[in-house]
Amino acid sequence: MENKLSAKAFAMNVLNGIATGSVVVLIPGALLSELVKLLLPSMPFLTPLSWGLSMSNATMGLVCGFMVGLNFKFNPIQSASLGLATLFASGSVMMKDGVLMMAGAGDIINMLITSALGAALILWVGNGLKAYTILVIPPLLMLVVGLFGRLILPYVAMITEWIGFGVAQLLQLQPLIMCMLIAMIFGILIVSPITTVGIALAINLSGIGSGAANLGVCATGFAFAILGWAVNTRGTSFAHFIGSPKISMPNVVKNPKVMLPVISSGACTGVLAYLFNIQGTPMSAGFGFSGLVGPLNHLNLASGGWSITNILITLLVFAGGPIVFGLLFKYLFMNVLGIVTPEDYRLNI
Repeated sequence: MENKLSAKAFAMNVLNGIATGSVVVLIPGALLSELVKLLLPSMPFLTPLSWGLSMSNATMGLVCGFMVGLNFKFNPIQSASLGLATLFASGSVMMKDGVLMMAGAGDIINMLITSALGAALILWVGNGLKAYTILVIPPLLMLVVGLFGRLILPYVAMITEWIGFGVAQLLQLQPLIMCMLIAMIFGILIVSPITTVGIALAINLSGIGSGAANLGVCATGFAFAILGWAVNTRGTSFAHFIGSPKISMPNVVKNPKVMLPVISSGACTGVLAYLFNIQGTPMSAGFGFSGLVGPLNHLNLASGGWSITNILITLLVFAGGPIVFGLLFKYLFMNVLGIVTPEDYRLNI
């Protein structure tokens, strides 16, 4: 194993692993969750599948840690051990009344910290253990890295609380300005290690504020798909809005200017949220287009419900607007201003 690794290469291996792993576990729920809910009354045999979709989200730490290990070209034992330690530290698995339970996806920031520390430990130990790797690496990572990550989890989780407090202050602003700022901020947060759902739940973001957050996430997903359309595979492009834009987190960290057209698109969708009074709940605020959670929640809450007018408005603001704004700002920032290029949005997955 190559132990001489630059700080930049090390960081990108971790970020790419976390970004890819988070999208992998979110995609099943994004594609199937609403469909399963719709079919369950007439097809009760699908109930175990609904449990499986929740389980998929709760294993984000395991998958992210394993993906980080693959990026470092660790062997299977090392990668699996890193995944277990990251899952333990994520907080998605807990004990309640003597029963081991899975609850949510866990804290992504803590996954990032834990997987980075675990990768550094594995690189330091190297392949010197040889035949003893299977006996030493799994308990070593669980004891040293996993336990440390679990102990710092409450303090790391405070980062989300602080950001949530800052976002909550925006709710006091004039509605149009509030919608634009919330859409922009959630568009940025969705491509960071911060969980947008966690922020929304922390401040009980609902109503038009939740709608604006949803559209900001939508704008980010569609914008990244459009901006990288020429250099990424179709599946990778679709994953940005069907799954999560977080897949582009490494590109944002490496080259922050890629966010300029995305933020601009987010601000415009915030205007749509204000003009069409787009609604949402604290649970739906951070999902955007993924799993159609944002659009369906708006239709359920909108005055008049599932009327033809509301369906058309929902299609316009959750898909039409983000696509039009994505194309507009791609042309502006790529063709007119020359600030970004398609290569800036290339993903190697």
